[in-house]
Amino acid sequence: MGPHGGGNASRSGEAGTATECEGSAGRARLAVLALLGSILVPLVAAGLRSVLWALAGIAGLALAAVGVWWTLAHTGALRALGAVLSVTAPVAVLTLYATFGMLGPALLSLGLWLLAVTAARTALVPGHTASEQAVVEAPHAPWVLMNPRSGGGKMDRFGLVEKARAAGCRVALLDAGRHQDVTELARQAVAEGADLLAVAGGDGTQALVAEVAARHDLPFVVIPAGTRNHFALDLGLDRDDPAAALEALTHGVELRIDLGYAADRVFVNNASFGTYASVVTDPAYRNAKARTTLRTLPGLLTGEDAPRLRTRADQRYVDGLQALLVSNNPYGRAVDAAHPGRRKRLDSGLLGVVCVRVGNTAQAARMVRGPRSGGLIRLNAGVVVVEADTDTLPVGIDGEHVVLPSPVVCRSAPGALRVRVPRRRPGTPRPGGAAADWPRVARLALGRPFPGRGQHELSGSGLVHGGRDSWLGQAMVEWLSARIQHTREREAP
Repeated sequence: MGPHGGGNASRSGEAGTATECEGSAGRARLAVLALLGSILVPLVAAGLRSVLWALAGIAGLALAAVGVWWTLAHTGALRALGAVLSVTAPVAVLTLYATFGMLGPALLSLGLWLLAVTAARTALVPGHTASEQAVVEAPHAPWVLMNPRSGGGKMDRFGLVEKARAAGCRVALLDAGRHQDVTELARQAVAEGADLLAVAGGDGTQALVAEVAARHDLPFVVIPAGTRNHFALDLGLDRDDPAAALEALTHGVELRIDLGYAADRVFVNNASFGTYASVVTDPAYRNAKARTTLRTLPGLLTGEDAPRLRTRADQRYVDGLQALLVSNNPYGRAVDAAHPGRRKRLDSGLLGVVCVRVGNTAQAARMVRGPRSGGLIRLNAGVVVVEADTDTLPVGIDGEHVVLPSPVVCRSAPGALRVRVPRRRPGTPRPGGAAADWPRVARLALGRPFPGRGQHELSGSGLVHGGRDSWLGQAMVEWLSARIQHTREREAP
C-alpha cells in the first residue's frame, strides 16, 4: 500500500477513535446528569422530607428480603408468613407513596438512577468478547457431535444433521439409549484426522469436547442446540437459529478464549458449589425444578446438613458460605447459579467468584445494603480454592452434577481454546456490566484525562469550549466526584 493509502487508513483509524471517545464522553455526561436528576427530583417534590420517604422505601425492601429468606429457609407457617411479607411489604410502600403523592417522583427518581448507572457502565467498559482473527483456511475434515436430546429436539427442528453434512462435516450422533464417553468420542475423531471439532448440544457436552480441542490446539465450533446455551450467548451466537453457527466453517473469525478448570474438570461457563450444587443432585430436580428447590432449600440453608464452605481467591479468604459460583471470566452483573448474567469478555485470564453468605434473618435484611452487607461477595482471581469439612464436594460443572475431592482447586487456562464463530453475530455483548466508577465517569464527562492517559480521551466533551470548562458543569461534577471519593475512602477497610 502506498503512502497515501496508509495515510487514509491512519486518518480513518483516528476518526474511529475520536468517534468512540465522543460516544463515551456523551454517555458519561448523560450518566452524571441522570444521577443529579435522581437526587434533585425527590428534593424538589418533598424537600428534606424526601429523606424520610427514602428510609421508608429501604425499610420496605428490608422486610421483603426477610420474607424471601423465611420462604426459602423455613417450612410451615413461617414459610407462608414469609411469602405474604415478601409481597405485602413492597405493595404497602408503593401504596403509601401513592397516597401522599410521592409515587410519581419516586418512580422518576428510580428511572433516572437506573439510567445513570447504565450510562456510567457503558461509558468506561469496552464491549468485546475476545480479539478476532480472520479465518484464512476452511477445515478439511470437520467433525461434529450432536445430542438429539438437547434443547427439546432442536436438532430435528432445524435439520442440523443434514445441514452439517452438506457443509462437509462428519456427524456423530449420541445414542439416547446408552451411555457414551463424549471425551473418548472426540479423542477418537482427532486420531482419525479431524481438524475441527464442533458440538450441537448443551453446555456440559460443549465443555468436554472443548477440552479435547484445546489439548490438540484444534479450532472449536459451538452450535447452540441446548436448552439455555449460556456459552453460545456470551459468544454472541444466534440461539434461535442454531444452523447459522455452521457459517463459521467457511465465513468465520477465530477467537482465543479462556477455559476454566475445577480440579481436572473443564468448564466453559461456571462451577457452582454449596446450595445450588446440592439441589441439582436430587433426581427429581430435572423434572420439577421449582418444587424440588423449595423442598430441599430449608435443610440446605438452616439445617444440620447446611453446607459451610470456605474459599481462598488468590490472597482473599472468605468462610461461612452457603453457596459459591466460580465462573470462567467474571460475570458483568449480579448473578445466581441457576440464571447467570453475561460476561463482557472471555479472554481476561481471570475467574469470577460470587460468594453467598446469608445465615439468618438479620443478614437477609442487611442484603438491601448491597455489597456492603457482606451477604454477597464478588471477587476476581486467577486461582480459587474451595473446601468444606467433608472429604468430597458436590459441584455443578456447567449444569452437570459431579463429586470432587475436597479441597477443589479452580484455575483459569488463558487463551487455551480456539473458537470459530460467524463474522456476523447478532448477540455480541455490548459494553457494560462492570461497577460504575463515578470519579472516572465525572472526569470523562468534563473532558479531563485519566491519570496516565493521553489527551485523546478529551474528545467529544460538550463541557469543553475553547479550552475552558463550563463552570457550572465543572462545579456540579467535581462536587459529586469529591463526595463519592470521600465516601469510598471512609468505607475502605
